[in-house]
Amino acid sequence: MVKLAIFGLGRIGSVHAVNAAAQPEVELKYIVDPFGGDAVSALAARTGATIADADAVFADGSIDGIIIASSTDAHAELLLRGAEARKAIFCEKPISLDFATAATVTEAVETSGIPCLLAFQRRYDPNFRFVKERIASGSAGKLEHIVMHTRDPAPPPPAYVARSGGMFRDQAIHDFDMARYLLDEEITIVYAVGACLIDPDIGAAGDIDTAMITLTSASGRFVQMVNCRRAPFGYDQRLEALCSQEVLYVDNRPLRAVTIADDAGFRTSPPMNYFIERFADAYRDEMVAFVDMIRTGRKPLAGIRDGLEAQRIAEAAIVSMQTGQPVGISSDWCPSAS
Repeated sequence: MVKLAIFGLGRIGSVHAVNAAAQPEVELKYIVDPFGGDAVSALAARTGATIADADAVFADGSIDGIIIASSTDAHAELLLRGAEARKAIFCEKPISLDFATAATVTEAVETSGIPCLLAFQRRYDPNFRFVKERIASGSAGKLEHIVMHTRDPAPPPPAYVARSGGMFRDQAIHDFDMARYLLDEEITIVYAVGACLIDPDIGAAGDIDTAMITLTSASGRFVQMVNCRRAPFGYDQRLEALCSQEVLYVDNRPLRAVTIADDAGFRTSPPMNYFIERFADAYRDEMVAFVDMIRTGRKPLAGIRDGLEAQRIAEAAIVSMQTGQPVGISSDWCPSAS
C-alpha cells in the first residue's frame, strides 16, 4: 500500500483526499487541517484517515508521500519539510506568493532529488492532452499561435481575493503553464493590461478582475490570453491552437450533451458551472499519476520547476500591468530585477 497524508481540506483539498483514498492501492493515513470542524471529521470518517498534525506526519517513516492543498502561505514550509523527510510531494500552485521564496524552495526540492508533482490539472485533462499529443506528433503541423479564454462564473468573495496572491498568480497561472506546455519552450516577453471592471470589492482588495495578456515565446510565437472573474453563462475555459495544418479547439464542456429544438430555435445546455466539475477527470488522473510516480518513478507531466516558470510569467505580467510596458524575461529574471 502507498501511504499518504494530506494538508488542507478546503474545496480542492477535499477533492484530492477523496481521489487519493479511492485508489485501491492507497491508504490515506493522515489528514492535517488547522481549522478542523465537522467537514474535516466527516471526510476523515469517509476516507478512513486519522486527523493529525504536521509533526506526526513527518515523524512517521511509513508515509510515502504528502499532498499539499493547504493555504498558499504554508506551501513553501511544507515543501521543504517534505523534501527533508524524503517524502514524495504533490503540491497545489503556487509554490509561494513570494517569488524569491518560490525560487529558493524549487532549488531545494530539486537538489533533494525527491519526486514532486505540481498540480496543473489541465495537463491531465483528456482534451488538452490530445491537443498536446497531436502537436508533439507533428500531425497538426507546426504550432504557430494560441488563444485562451478563462472566465470564472462569478467573482470570488473579497476575503478570498485578499489572500489569493492576485488574479495572475491565482487564476491565470494555469494559462501560463498551458502556454509553456503546448509551445514546449519558454516565454521571453510578457505584456499585460488589467483593471477592475466587474466587482468594485475586488478593486478595494487590491486586485483586478479583467485582464488581457500577450506572450511571446523564445522562437517568436504568440499566445493571447483573456482572463476575467465573470462569465454570465457559467465557467468559460476554451483554447484555440493554430497550427500549420490544423486548428485545434478545446471548447467548454456542457452540463448535458443535448440540444433542444422547437419552433423558437435551438437551445443547448450551459457549460459546467465551475472548474471542479469541468476538470473532475483531470483531478482524478493527476492523483493516479502521483501514486504512479511513487510506485514506478514515472515522471509527472508537471514538476516543481514548471510551477516556478509559470509563476515567473505571472510576476512579469504584474510588472507589465503596473508599468504599461512589455517585460522581457529569462531563466534568471525576477521581479526585483525588472
